[in-house]
Amino acid sequence: MARKKKLDFSDIATDRKKENLNQKDFWMRYGVTQSGGSRYESGRNIPKPLAILLWLHRSGKISDKDLSDALK
Repeated sequence: MARKKKLDFSDIATDRKKENLNQKDFWMRYGVTQSGGSRYESGRNIPKPLAILLWLHRSGKISDKDLSDALK
């Protein structure tokens, strides 16, 4: 059986900075507070549902509009 690849978001702060977004604006898209996002960027484990959402968004399977619509 093939080994599953772990979702790796150790570079999430770098990704956020490449998008020229502050923590509040970046994490708000995912329904996360700025302080929660800061903790994840500092190394705290990202909960699996959030990690999946991040992966889906990063891979283009979910758009910015999809995220915005979901939070309405």
